[in-house]
Amino acid sequence: MPLLNYDRVTIHYEEFGSGYPVLLFSGGSLNSSVDAWHTITAFDATVDFAKDFRLIALDIRNAGESWAPITIEDGWHSYTTDHIRLLDHLGIERCHVLGHCIGPSFSLHLMQTQPWRVSAAVHATPSGRIGPYKGRRPSFEQWVSTHRNHPEVTEAVLDQFAWNLYERDFIPSVTREFIQGCQTPMLVLPGHDQWHPPEIGLELARLAPNSECIREWVHDVETPEGVRHLALPGIVDRIRDFMLKHVP
Repeated sequence: MPLLNYDRVTIHYEEFGSGYPVLLFSGGSLNSSVDAWHTITAFDATVDFAKDFRLIALDIRNAGESWAPITIEDGWHSYTTDHIRLLDHLGIERCHVLGHCIGPSFSLHLMQTQPWRVSAAVHATPSGRIGPYKGRRPSFEQWVSTHRNHPEVTEAVLDQFAWNLYERDFIPSVTREFIQGCQTPMLVLPGHDQWHPPEIGLELARLAPNSECIREWVHDVETPEGVRHLALPGIVDRIRDFMLKHVP
């Protein structure tokens, strides 16, 4: 199992395909993992783009097989440090990013921290909030119920960690001002439910000066696990074409 280890952090990652590198961030909120691409996202990026790209998927810290301490100072910067360390570890100086759900928050923070590193970004069903912060949301509580091996964590630490992540409305990891000034090409596929409000994706596409938007791109499919949103025919091809167009 490929692992990145630094300081007290362990990040599990997997690689798929070959070609220009694309860093993948799956859905699943703070339980974003490699396996989520196979089970909950609208398309499986690890399969759908493997013929054209070198795909790097990961379990974010404290999801799947990854682990890191949880402290009162942690926030989006903590995750971005992991992602930069992983790219350095793999010898990748520049790449595309493709994120689903919480993924656009990780992608955009990386783009803000090291703007030269990202050549293009795909933001699928971006999560975010409209209105004031009202405390820890259900997805955060679900993650709390599954985190392991953290005797250092108290409720006060968790409250502050949630605030650090989600205090800001819209897409919580960056400001609107950053997006307005970001020249990186973006393809936005807006969300479709209360946790991924379509207004979030539409505003992201409107603010970003070099963006494209596909408004209708998913449909509901009955599966043994319940209703799942899956990409409409042709959407994967449009994402692939966008990424190929922007390979340096």
